[in-house]
Amino acid sequence: MPAESRLLKAGLVTGSMTLISRISGLLRDIVIGQVFGASAAADAFFVAFKIPNLFRRLFAEGAFAQSFVPVFGEYKETRSAEEQRALASNVIGTLGGVLLPVTTLGVAGAPWLIVVFAPGFLDDPYRLTLAGDMLRLTFPYLLLISLVACAGGIFNTYRRFALPAFTPVLLNLSLIGAALLIAPRLDEPIVALAWGVLIAGIAQLLFQLPLLARLGLLQRPRWNWRDPGVTKIRTNMLPILFGSSVAQLNILLDMVIASFLVAGSVSWLYYSDRMVEFPLGVFGIALSTVILPHLSSHYARASTDSFDETLDWALRLTALIGVPAGLGLVALSFPILASIFQYGQFTADDTYKAGLALMAYALGLPAFIAAKVLSAAFFARQETRIPVRCAIVALLANAGMNVVFVFALVLVDNDAPHTGLALASSAAAWLQSRLLYQRLRAADIYRPRAGWLRSSARIALACGAMLLALWWLTPAVTSWSQWGAWLRTGVLAALIATAVAVYFSGLWIMRTPWNEYRDPSR
Repeated sequence: MPAESRLLKAGLVTGSMTLISRISGLLRDIVIGQVFGASAAADAFFVAFKIPNLFRRLFAEGAFAQSFVPVFGEYKETRSAEEQRALASNVIGTLGGVLLPVTTLGVAGAPWLIVVFAPGFLDDPYRLTLAGDMLRLTFPYLLLISLVACAGGIFNTYRRFALPAFTPVLLNLSLIGAALLIAPRLDEPIVALAWGVLIAGIAQLLFQLPLLARLGLLQRPRWNWRDPGVTKIRTNMLPILFGSSVAQLNILLDMVIASFLVAGSVSWLYYSDRMVEFPLGVFGIALSTVILPHLSSHYARASTDSFDETLDWALRLTALIGVPAGLGLVALSFPILASIFQYGQFTADDTYKAGLALMAYALGLPAFIAAKVLSAAFFARQETRIPVRCAIVALLANAGMNVVFVFALVLVDNDAPHTGLALASSAAAWLQSRLLYQRLRAADIYRPRAGWLRSSARIALACGAMLLALWWLTPAVTSWSQWGAWLRTGVLAALIATAVAVYFSGLWIMRTPWNEYRDPSR
């Protein structure tokens, strides 16, 4: 099977499983929104849940994953099965050995972590105490999900993309069950969600074990800090870890600033970010996940042309899908939030405040996807310093823009200063993707194939037609609050279907050569 056929098939499998995960995540957020709304209690949970997730991105899905997959892929291409099993055992044991004391300290120091991550809660003893209590339950998720991510990296190297992409469904189902079944039985209902996170982490880890066994890689974990493979991963991790630390500091700054804003700000940012995470996960993360092991394999075999073609293919798909998706989210931000969340405790004002943030986040969607794809090109070559430097520049710019945008909105008496945090994130993503592209071109790692200018012009014109259609067809925002759930959902589905039809019809009318989005050698 040609390389791009395998990529497309893997992308479809990963995207399909991720779509199921995102749909279940959407249902989870709908349930949480209806039961708890954008309340002070919800703010406390989102902070308690975000803290272990930040460390997870630092240890597992950030520096570790980007270092582990290329090294394990190299072992798969050049080493024996026994050496692969030994590396898996040593990596899992060492990762667990590092994270176990970190998790223990996190549980013990939960109240102090809340003060660090959300100092604005100091003026609200209810949120401060509640967030600390829930963090004691959610922090062990760091250890559990990091081991899950390690297993997922192994599966991706063996081209088994479906299971790791599906695994987050267990978290979503656990939180839904906790909100509907456990919450009504507790004195403080929101604490049920913290229990749901802990249960989900255990379930996700157990879910990985059968496939690890079938691959012959379910070995007893061993601490082996000086194993050559572990040493190589550690060496590659150091610059990424530094860059990831800057990223987490930037996210920490977001949370710190949001904690000082009006109650509900953390929740509005959460719900809007979740809407952007939907297309980013289904397409962007799935695409970058699929191409990383393939790019690593091409690099290990010194197949320069295949490496170049794979990267070009991924970037073309990013433009084809990411640009209209981002603009569509901007145009439909209020209808989407009103149709999905505005029930129960989630009010029309919550829809408005979250909608402003969603518009700001959506402007950066193509850049969020492009940055992941471009970074994968460096990580596949086990080149970590360049993407980390680009990330540091972008993230420092983000930190500065956070302060400037938020306080500028406060000074003009804007009623949604949290929007500045989302806008800064989008601007920083565009800066990061631009820096990564420039470094790839300067190092002659990537040479764009012919036809980019023509295809970009077609995409721009088709997006313009799509936006005009949505502007003409979309009812006023006030109308959505007066409709029932089924009418809202039906109208929204019709608008999305129309947008997709207009966009691709525009490309067809302009006679877009679809082979631009396939491997030229096929």
